[in-house]
Amino acid sequence: MAMPLKLQIEKVFIQTSERVKSVDFHPTEPWILATLYSGTVCIWNYHSQTIEKSFKVTESPVRTAKFIPNKNWFVCGSDDKFIRVYDYITSEKVKDFEAHEDFIRCLAVHPTSPFVLSSSDDKLIKLWDWEKDWVCTRIFEGHSHYVMQTAFNPKNINTFASASLDGTVKVWNIDSSDEKFTWEAHSKGINCVNYFMVDDKLYLITGSDDYTAKVWDDESKSCLKMLEGHTQNVTAACIHPELPIIITTSEDETVRIWDASTYRLEVTLNYGLERVWGIAYKKGSNEVAFGCDKGSFSVKIDSF
Repeated sequence: MAMPLKLQIEKVFIQTSERVKSVDFHPTEPWILATLYSGTVCIWNYHSQTIEKSFKVTESPVRTAKFIPNKNWFVCGSDDKFIRVYDYITSEKVKDFEAHEDFIRCLAVHPTSPFVLSSSDDKLIKLWDWEKDWVCTRIFEGHSHYVMQTAFNPKNINTFASASLDGTVKVWNIDSSDEKFTWEAHSKGINCVNYFMVDDKLYLITGSDDYTAKVWDDESKSCLKMLEGHTQNVTAACIHPELPIIITTSEDETVRIWDASTYRLEVTLNYGLERVWGIAYKKGSNEVAFGCDKGSFSVKIDSF
């Protein structure tokens, strides 16, 4: 019988605020980028426990933002259908433009090229090129409901997966508007999708309104494991790249940490910030951040 994974979890930072819809780590600075339902984007310093900078970008909820560190930018998308780009050093707005016909749910930054993917309640995914003044270079159409998240494939960075409330995951190539593959992944809407690698083999994880997360073999598209235990919609899910753990978050107000080898539930966290909406991890680190209804928090996780 496999031994339980021994985890030590240290709370590093907690910041109460309006609802935080997404979080992102800066790769080198001690910063968490947080998007608020109030229309504000904050950079929180988790070492000094202070707000580094705050940007009132709109009166609408901001659901997603990502750092673009090599440009000293962050890019955010909001319910007013706009994408906005800011220089986080000078605090100047670099660009803003209406990107979709409905709420923007997610932004994904390409790992090497000057591209950003946006996904929306208008059921579309769009590819933007910042070296061409943020022109839309491709539109991906095929989902029949809101597109909640996209994720680039770490093994083939010109392909990506998308998750939708239509219950499907679709796989695309940035060079074509035609989907490469689609499958019915959950019985209800899918809120999140992420890739991960184990021993050079590619997998995906999805989280759904059916209260479950699922681990998928990318090659066969077969479900390897369904993670059950949440009592409300699963809002975010990922495998940590440095630690042998799966992390899921939910509207049941909990974060659950699972053994990535045995899929056993190891720890359930609840810091009293109500529903949990997003996860971010810092590459090369054991730090993980979460966005919640009443703020955000970060933890350090060690495994033994």
